Amino acid sequence: MKDYLLFVDTETSGIPRDWNKPYSSRGNWPHIAQLAWVVYTREGVEVKAENHYIQPNDYDLDPAAGSVHGLTPEFLQANGESRHAVMQLLHRDLTHYQPLVVAHFMQLDFHMVGVGFHRAGLTNPMLGLPTFCTMRATGPLLRHSTQGFLRLPELYQRLFKEPQPGEHDALADAYATARSFFEMQRQGLITPEIMRQQGPPVGLQPPMPASRRLQIGVAPWLAVGTVLLVLLAFLLIG
Repeated sequence: MKDYLLFVDTETSGIPRDWNKPYSSRGNWPHIAQLAWVVYTREGVEVKAENHYIQPNDYDLDPAAGSVHGLTPEFLQANGESRHAVMQLLHRDLTHYQPLVVAHFMQLDFHMVGVGFHRAGLTNPMLGLPTFCTMRATGPLLRHSTQGFLRLPELYQRLFKEPQPGEHDALADAYATARSFFEMQRQGLITPEIMRQQGPPVGLQPPMPASRRLQIGVAPWLAVGTVLLVLLAFLLIG
């Protein structure tokens, strides 16, 4: 394991419309409203914590998102910082500590941080760092096979027999994720082998080479076209 772990959480202006679109896709990706991270040693000693709000100068809050985390445009305008300044601080810590980056629902936080770096005009250090999602590691704690992964408050309650403090506050969620990670590690629910097996976050796959797209792209479209023509024929006959 890395010498340091960085637990990150984001509160956002909404949800992505399409996980596979590039970060430059206009209107597809929401914005980070709050970004927090906590750095620990591998032994579980806290090194530092950061908590920042981003001014809503170029984005609007979806009312549904605001009802979840309670942030308002007025609060963010009064307490927020520029996106570039906040992302630069995270960039510095990722570069300096070279940590294992951990989040609960890493798919969202990984891509939101990536979007944040893109919009701030910065490189994304997370692309060269290992990541781990505590949510995807909750399988052994599920009570029946049809249950989905545990949300962070559910995981926290299951592990510590008490409610998670400060749910849907990025800093509180980062701390809860850290405490849950180290407890799951203590209980043997997270091992080096499990961490190796998990794989990268889902979404935003590398683009397919043009030559490969040409090789596989014609036949599927011909098949789809044939099916549509047959359906159209049946509609016209009916």
